[in-house]
Amino acid sequence: MRAALEVAVREQAELGEGPTWDHAAGRLIWVDILSARVHTYEPSTGRRTVMATGQHVGAAKPRAGGGLVVVLRDGAGLYDADGSFSWLVHDPAPGRRGNDAAVAPDGALWAGTMRYDEAEGGGTLSRIAPDGTVSRVLDTVTVSNGTGWSPDGRLMYYTDTPTRRIDVFDVDGERVLNRRPFAAVESGSGWPDGLTVDADGCVWVALWDGSAIRRHTPDGRLDRVVELPVPRPTACAFGGPGLRDLYVSTARTGLEAPHPLSGSLLVLPDAGQGLPGTPFAG
Repeated sequence: MRAALEVAVREQAELGEGPTWDHAAGRLIWVDILSARVHTYEPSTGRRTVMATGQHVGAAKPRAGGGLVVVLRDGAGLYDADGSFSWLVHDPAPGRRGNDAAVAPDGALWAGTMRYDEAEGGGTLSRIAPDGTVSRVLDTVTVSNGTGWSPDGRLMYYTDTPTRRIDVFDVDGERVLNRRPFAAVESGSGWPDGLTVDADGCVWVALWDGSAIRRHTPDGRLDRVVELPVPRPTACAFGGPGLRDLYVSTARTGLEAPHPLSGSLLVLPDAGQGLPGTPFAG
């Protein structure tokens, strides 16, 4: 089905990614990875900000005490409310950068990496505790992407894009166990990218080169397809009043003739019911 799509922010982001609702500030945070910028947007006022990070930025999430935690090329860093920066984890590796990330219900950051050349197995998924302690969760990831948790926190969903799958894990404290396929994307329908989980436990996933967002029920069944005019949606997240509006980041990188809205932040009003996010506890 085609929803009543609106343009939240008209932009020409090279690689828009990671929309995240910041409840405390009443704003949406998203990044343009390749332009090394963090964007914010307040739906109630239309106010926007853009901040340059100096390195490719894979994700930006709100912190409990104000400011942001960001996943950069060379690790994870903290911006305080006054704009000052410090490294939380500094771990540069030639040819590698940070990619998508998510904050778990316990306030830890789960951050992914990938190689610029997308070499198979060249990326990782790590848990970063509020004090900066790093625990490696997955090695030999290719393009670490969407990560999200079920409403009760007992399941974690995860996408390594080239596998064409969303996988699901059981959560045991700070660990994830029993990885298994949750849903697959058939050849010719795009590649699973960023995802979000709604209040009903359904998983929404953006399809890179698929011009669509899909929703899967908790048992993995496909029950809704939202067609989009842009070929490369990258991620989605609920935000706005009551967490009813689904925001979609998009990209124009690699497209010979990008759609006029490629790179913009789109919104599907009243698309469903989102879950309140958890700010990073560090």
